[in-house]
Amino acid sequence: MVRIRVLVVDDHRIFAESLAAALAAEPDVEVSAAGSGPAALRCLERAAADGRRYDVLLVDADLGGHVPGIRPAAPVQDGDEEGLVDGLSLVAGVRTAQPGVRTVVLAEKDDPRRAALALQAGASGWVAKDCSLSRLLNVIRGVLRDETHLPPALLTGVLRELTAARKHRTESERLVESLTPREREVLRCMVAGLGRKAVAERLFLSPHTVRTHMQNVLGKLGVHSTLAAVALARRAGVGPADLEPAGRIRPEETNSA
Repeated sequence: MVRIRVLVVDDHRIFAESLAAALAAEPDVEVSAAGSGPAALRCLERAAADGRRYDVLLVDADLGGHVPGIRPAAPVQDGDEEGLVDGLSLVAGVRTAQPGVRTVVLAEKDDPRRAALALQAGASGWVAKDCSLSRLLNVIRGVLRDETHLPPALLTGVLRELTAARKHRTESERLVESLTPREREVLRCMVAGLGRKAVAERLFLSPHTVRTHMQNVLGKLGVHSTLAAVALARRAGVGPADLEPAGRIRPEETNSA
């Protein structure tokens, strides 16, 4: 019998253990539990090293804290770089590190916006925590067939959110395309977190010239701060500048104003 390996990730120990016990009663399910994002990543890494990868992660939508070094696909509020949806950082990290693993988000209540963010982060499903065991098992088996599972009551709202997100992304892409090649280079440096002096050294420009480019970037993007410009750039799919070779930028300058 092929067994489905499931990892429950929830910082409410009693819930996690109860759910794990219920799933483990199924003859074709092998289940473990983790109480945090970092603990889940360690479980995934150990399982991969042992050649026994997990198939499905069940992740609490309100998982406490954020996974260090991982940022989800979308912020809660435009321009709020740190306002991230709890639990979705783990979903995004798993999609990047182990794309073969399917993730399903477990939520206390239906929320179209958060469900849409979960799908954007890489989740294959959104399920209420109080759903029946048979429903959850159907979802687990379904996502392994590359199905996407959402509660029927959420479908309209999630489609609306995804359509709006696509519209914002398209508008962001249009604004980024208005930048000159040099301004796009500067924007990528801003996304990488480099300050003015570090950008100047990296691009072999004077700090004054970099300041002018940064002002032009903000003006063309229609924003008033570097943080907002970075948020817009991320929506448009602009990645950070490659900081290699490391020797070209002095560490003390990477956080310069």
